[in-house]
Amino acid sequence: MPSTPELLEGVHLFEHLSAADRSGLAEAVDHRALAAAETLFSTGDPGESLFVVKSGQVELFLQDTAGQKIVLSVAGPGDIFGELALLDGGARSATAAALDAAELLELNRVHLLPLFQKSPAVALRLLGAMAHMTRKADDLLKARVSRNANVEAEAHLSGLQRVADVISDFSGRMPFLILNALWFVVWIAVNTLPLGITAFDPYPFGLLTMIVSLEAIFLSCFVLISQNRQAEKDHVRADIEYDVNIKAELEVAHLHEKTDRLRAEMLERFSRLEKALAGGAPNGR
Repeated sequence: MPSTPELLEGVHLFEHLSAADRSGLAEAVDHRALAAAETLFSTGDPGESLFVVKSGQVELFLQDTAGQKIVLSVAGPGDIFGELALLDGGARSATAAALDAAELLELNRVHLLPLFQKSPAVALRLLGAMAHMTRKADDLLKARVSRNANVEAEAHLSGLQRVADVISDFSGRMPFLILNALWFVVWIAVNTLPLGITAFDPYPFGLLTMIVSLEAIFLSCFVLISQNRQAEKDHVRADIEYDVNIKAELEVAHLHEKTDRLRAEMLERFSRLEKALAGGAPNGR
């Protein structure tokens, strides 16, 4: 149904328009009301208008080749969506459905150019909305492609986890064993041999025993922290392998479909060729 100037007030896209311009635009802008869970348009539908959310929330989503739902964004009051199909005249690139009862303002293509001429700021805001959606799509693409488990795990490392990794890595190397062996030999030699040095930890080396016990406790904690992080990395790797397997399975299924279609087309052509040859044989005699 037709809109009113009051509905256009407070909309970020039209704030630079004068009262007279808003009154004129209200005659061209339609007011749409959506019930909760109602679908406004679906992927592939023709699009000749953009929408501005006056109230409520509208979810924009699509499905990937695995049939999983990918939420592009949730448009709230003042947000714009549907501008791509409006500008390029193509089909809708996503599905829009109301999360709750929503009020929308619908602007058709024929009214867009006069609006841009009256207020270039409206065009800039529309371009900003498109850039925002493009950035979101880029972020989704980065997250949807096959990822590297090591990179994913490194991105969420805390300072303590990094320290634990360094200590765990060093404690599992030969230099750590040699360093401990030298330390024990020097400690025991200083406290048992007559080197002219006062023994500060005589046999049975209680201080050394306590230090070694504390070292073992802290090393165990660091190793457990590192192992927990490795388990998290294995979980990420398992998810990535599952996604890759799904993609590979879908690609194989698509290849089978293409092969079956090519086989059917070839059989149909061979059948037509045989009929043509059979029909031309008597004439050849």
